[in-house]
Amino acid sequence: MFGREVRFYREVAPSIGIRVPGCLRAEEYDDGSTFLALEDLSDWRPGVDAASGAALLGSLHLRWGIAAAVGKWPWLPREDVSELVDDLFAASWPTIRERGDMTSDARTLGDSLVGRVTEAERLAESAGPWALVHGDASCDNMRTSPAGEIALLDWEDFGVGPGVCDLAWFLVSSVDPRDWDAAIRSYTGAGVLGHALPAAAVQGLLALASEDEGSPDAAAWIARLAEARRRS
Repeated sequence: MFGREVRFYREVAPSIGIRVPGCLRAEEYDDGSTFLALEDLSDWRPGVDAASGAALLGSLHLRWGIAAAVGKWPWLPREDVSELVDDLFAASWPTIRERGDMTSDARTLGDSLVGRVTEAERLAESAGPWALVHGDASCDNMRTSPAGEIALLDWEDFGVGPGVCDLAWFLVSSVDPRDWDAAIRSYTGAGVLGHALPAAAVQGLLALASEDEGSPDAAAWIARLAEARRRS
């Protein structure tokens, strides 16, 4: 993953056409270690408003459709790991579903995905036009400048896939359900969001496992997962 991010800053970032941290140095060594020195954006506000974040993702996907992206960077496709995620989810879900803060909607969603993670990934792959995707497009990986410019950070997971999958993860990982409609309206890419949401929900349920039971962050995850179930 880290070697891939080095390659992003060396080869992709200079022509990607959206704001990313400036790269001062990007090195990968024979022992597998890496070194990145990036622009300091600590005076930028963490996060982004939902509509602006979705619009940024849409602009990325429209600019770099699958033909343009793979034509320029033929190494972009990645290995399919859906079976590994399926095994991880099957092992983790029995503990997650017994959390005291789980709602019936979130629990029903998780139950429906047991043994179906690979199927959900295949559905997501058909959700819309393929493009260059960030792969972890959450608010945590966005910064907003004092002037309102948005930068997209942390490119370890980038590759190609349906652009709407970036939108699905942005919503599930970051956006209050009350703001989902505004974000969806601002997204200029194409695709069927409902086909992308189950796979995003798998990742969201696994992320929930790391949150303290009953915490505000856990409650926010559960609310977003319930919204994903309603829209899938």
